[in-house]
Amino acid sequence: MNTVSEKETMTIKEQLLESDRIFKETGCYAGITELKYREEDPLRYESLHTKLRSIAVEAREMARRISASPGVREVGEMVVALYTPEGDAISLSTGIMVHVHTMSRFIKWMIQNGYEEDPGIRPGDIFANNDAFIGTVHVPDVIDVTPIYYEGELIGWAGAVAHELEVGGITPGGDVYLAQERFTEGLIVSAEKVGEKDKLRRDYLNRLERNLRMPIYWMLDQKAKVASCIEMREKVIELIDEVGLDYYKRATREFIEEGRRSQLSQVQDLMVPGRYRGHTSYGHITEGKPGILPLGDENLLYSIPLELNVSGDGHMHLDFEGTGSWGYHSMNCTPAGMDGGLFVALTQSMNFEGKVNDGAWMATDMNLPSGTWTNPDNHLAATATSWSLMLPAFGVFQRLLSRGFVSRGFKEEAFVGQVNSPMVEMGGQSQYGDQFGMALFECAAAGSGALGMKDGIDTGYVGWNPESDMGNMEVWEQGVPMLYLGRSITANSGGVGRNRGGNSFTSMWLVHNTDQLTIATSEHSSRVFDNAGICGGYPAPTAHQHFAVRNTNIEQLVEEQKPLPHSLGNDPNVTDLEKLVDGDLEVVEGPYIDKPFKSGDLFAHVYNGGGGYGDPIERDPLAIGRDVENGYVTAEIASNAHAVVLNFDEEKNTCHVDMEATAKRREEVKKSRLNKAIPVEDWINSERERVLEKDFVTEVRNMYEDTMSISEQFAKEFKEFWKLPEDFTM
Repeated sequence: MNTVSEKETMTIKEQLLESDRIFKETGCYAGITELKYREEDPLRYESLHTKLRSIAVEAREMARRISASPGVREVGEMVVALYTPEGDAISLSTGIMVHVHTMSRFIKWMIQNGYEEDPGIRPGDIFANNDAFIGTVHVPDVIDVTPIYYEGELIGWAGAVAHELEVGGITPGGDVYLAQERFTEGLIVSAEKVGEKDKLRRDYLNRLERNLRMPIYWMLDQKAKVASCIEMREKVIELIDEVGLDYYKRATREFIEEGRRSQLSQVQDLMVPGRYRGHTSYGHITEGKPGILPLGDENLLYSIPLELNVSGDGHMHLDFEGTGSWGYHSMNCTPAGMDGGLFVALTQSMNFEGKVNDGAWMATDMNLPSGTWTNPDNHLAATATSWSLMLPAFGVFQRLLSRGFVSRGFKEEAFVGQVNSPMVEMGGQSQYGDQFGMALFECAAAGSGALGMKDGIDTGYVGWNPESDMGNMEVWEQGVPMLYLGRSITANSGGVGRNRGGNSFTSMWLVHNTDQLTIATSEHSSRVFDNAGICGGYPAPTAHQHFAVRNTNIEQLVEEQKPLPHSLGNDPNVTDLEKLVDGDLEVVEGPYIDKPFKSGDLFAHVYNGGGGYGDPIERDPLAIGRDVENGYVTAEIASNAHAVVLNFDEEKNTCHVDMEATAKRREEVKKSRLNKAIPVEDWINSERERVLEKDFVTEVRNMYEDTMSISEQFAKEFKEFWKLPEDFTM
């Protein structure tokens, strides 16, 4: 292995190539076969890591407080990180743990593409990127990095990511649902030097000012990120003065090697070696909806299979063979984005002790077939809403991990996970008379999936940022021309089970002080269960609807001091919008964009809950009674899904569980299940006839045709399972 003095004479690119060579030869990061510093002086070693992580956390919190964006300040859509000269993650702050390796890919891409020579890498330089094919998840995730030099030597990088709420795409907001190609998803910054001497370039700021509907968020977030990187850089330099450069270099690399070993050890402790297989689907009904452009399919349906192979030494291999092709829509992902999905899952299931770094990435690998939505073979593909497919995919991964945990006896570690909750984005004329665009990030507080030992979290979780928040109504009202009439728990939005999935919430708004407000929703499956349960638990409901009332009599209601709608209400057949307000009612399913709204119109939006855990008829009847009283579950679901018998006291507005009748009812349900059951072999034989006849709806047939045409392995396994002729095609 090269000595430090030899490394100092290398270019950064040569250092990267040498680092890769050593890892391949030794199987250990930087060739570190023993954690020397940890063994010799664990207190000094752990103290350094704690200080580095504290610096990152402090820099993030400072940036959040000076940020202009409520997405960063209120919701916490930001992370700060430290990297080696070669671009390997050492330590991260709290926040969006998506970007452990996306920033790494960005730094490595610059090194591999000769940035040391042109445009040059110098002290005080600032580089930015939001190109998913270089290293980020999607356009709103804008990364900034700055090099860290010590006595003339590049010794690392400080990086920060913030999710921007407006990116200048074909529709206003950040996650541009209607983008079908790269050219329509907004302002793309492809690994550019955007600042020098710790100052952002004027021409870059000019570009932001002239290409965004609401440039203040991006520009001031940009400055907040640069401030956090400088804070990180200066504090790291002070720390090196304290511990010495040689110690810093070796110890930070030991942190990464320790992270690799820790990941392998956690898998060995928590999982049973073997092959785990899972599947989910994702689909949109877009046929006939306004705003859908001609390049894309009218309706979208994706099959997302995942095979997880766990070896005896703890290595995990994720194989997405058999998933669908990339398409002319905004939901494609890239390998960098898939890395983000991997870390979202790992940091919530295994890497929870604080030492999150690229070591875990080195202990896992993924097969992302070229030409699929996981790895498009065309860099012009749009990735604006890549979370749409990515989170369902890694929801499967979380459930496979949970199977391993339960199999090993760690039921308390099981977590159903959660896929995306649909986002509301809007633009047009603001309440101040200006052009604006905004992604309303309150969706970052939906319902989580259930856990092995308890119910999911209600209105307090999303997969991509487990520390997130919905933000204060008053703050969002400052940025968008809508007034909140209310937020309320959405009954039955969590999947039923012994432990129910967390419920989401519904927001209701009054459009205020504008005659031109465009509202779009995105990022959730409209008719396909993409958020499954586990161990007998049911998936979370889908096909959530958006309610709008135009040309209302709301001013008259206010003037006459009559009741206003603050939620959709508890009546499953008639909403409070219909009961209390006169106007033109629209009920739309799934992704939504339509003609502009104006002052006095109403809009209500429902977010997603999480899947359930365990058999619903094993749930504690008293817990169901409490859920019904609190409005989390309706009496209909309590009866039909949980087989609970309730008696209601209308005067006291309470319900009483009839335990004896419930026990009897549940026994009847078990007998009914047995009576309806048929042997699996008989079911497969009956379904085989459907497969031979290709008796599928158009979207399902197209889905199978696509996956069989691009994956020989999937086609072979499909035909073997259903015992089909070799020449069978869809």
